[in-house]
Amino acid sequence: WSVSRDGLVWTFTLRDGVRFHDGAPLTAADVVASFERFLRPEARAAAGAWRDLLRGAPGVVREVRAPDPRTLQIALTQPYAPLLTVLAHPALAVTRAVTAGDGVRLVGSGPYRVVDASAGRIALEAVPGYWGGPPRTERLVFLDVAADEQAEAELDARSLDVWFPAGPPRRTEGALSVPGLRVGYIAFQTEKEPFSRRQIRRAVAAALDPAVIGVALGRVAVPLQSFLPPGVWARREGSPVLGGSREAVRALLRDAGWPREPVPALLVPSEDRPLDLPRLAEAIQILLGSDAMALRVQVEPEPTVRTLLGGGAFDLALVEAAVVGGDPHLFLFPLSTSEAAVKGPRALNYSFYRNPRLDDVLIRASQLAYRPERRRLYQRAQAILAEDLPWIPIYVRLHWALARPEVRGLRLHPTGVHRLDTITLEAQGGAR
Repeated sequence: WSVSRDGLVWTFTLRDGVRFHDGAPLTAADVVASFERFLRPEARAAAGAWRDLLRGAPGVVREVRAPDPRTLQIALTQPYAPLLTVLAHPALAVTRAVTAGDGVRLVGSGPYRVVDASAGRIALEAVPGYWGGPPRTERLVFLDVAADEQAEAELDARSLDVWFPAGPPRRTEGALSVPGLRVGYIAFQTEKEPFSRRQIRRAVAAALDPAVIGVALGRVAVPLQSFLPPGVWARREGSPVLGGSREAVRALLRDAGWPREPVPALLVPSEDRPLDLPRLAEAIQILLGSDAMALRVQVEPEPTVRTLLGGGAFDLALVEAAVVGGDPHLFLFPLSTSEAAVKGPRALNYSFYRNPRLDDVLIRASQLAYRPERRRLYQRAQAILAEDLPWIPIYVRLHWALARPEVRGLRLHPTGVHRLDTITLEAQGGAR
């Protein structure tokens, strides 16, 4: 692919020999038609991803055109460096609409095709002649397995080879995990006292001991000491966000003061599985209380939490957001810019923090195609966040799998979209 000098036109040359699962060749016109479907109201999942990742519908995309069967051009209204990450999002996969006896169905062009779909079961088979070569396993069957008891029984009976639980499995043998991209953080309502004061926000961060946080998290997540999780390019290393000496906390409070009345409230969703958020909130309450920062815990259902967050009707809150696709822009920009600090259902910057200097850095980073310069700017943005602390990272959730000993080649991915085309099963006599 190539990008015009002004960053407004991206030109892609399609690979030779790519075919849809029904045998039809994949052309640039198919990509255009697929993208046009994303913008229709009935394409809810894809339309939602497009709107969220491309700044609306059509958002930054002015036109998608196919000058010839192998050339695709995407014209933008403004330079938008995260475009490649967005186009790789699973919800925006290129599909072909085929009319069948039961209506219109969509076919893809990946290494597997669906051969059976029923309640609680989906079967995939490898596609002959796939351009990338055959996957290591010819057939994959997905089953709906919700509980540890059922998963363990089916693993022991060899009717299940890999289980992807929502949280950590109780069995540790054969378990593996990887930090994901879903980050839990504390958002301070910076428009209100006392959290309009930077020293107070710094005192809270200094009082949070990562070791204690880790105990409250259990095996569901791990403490996060940076504004981006491990594995995300442009992550700023060093200078941990959480933790500090008692003396440092006292000095910050001596300068800023902590209110005795009313006692600030930590807003937290009532979710307790797989991550017990009220328990985590209580650990935070204890840590702050030990440094003379009295705190109430306000537990509410998720819809109520979202309403309060969007209206700015809270003191500080335990919130989650994802680094979509692993691109820093799709995390730092919505959480930290003035553009996202709007009241109502469109709010994303729940701290309602506004810093023109940070806005400028993040906007420039989103418009540059040269990744080394983007990295420098995102690290600068994280340095600004470390100075002001409008929100503080607390944890990153883990992705888990439980596999039989015969499973080889399983690779967990931070996005949660794991590579299954590399998996093999080894019998005693070799691979099968």
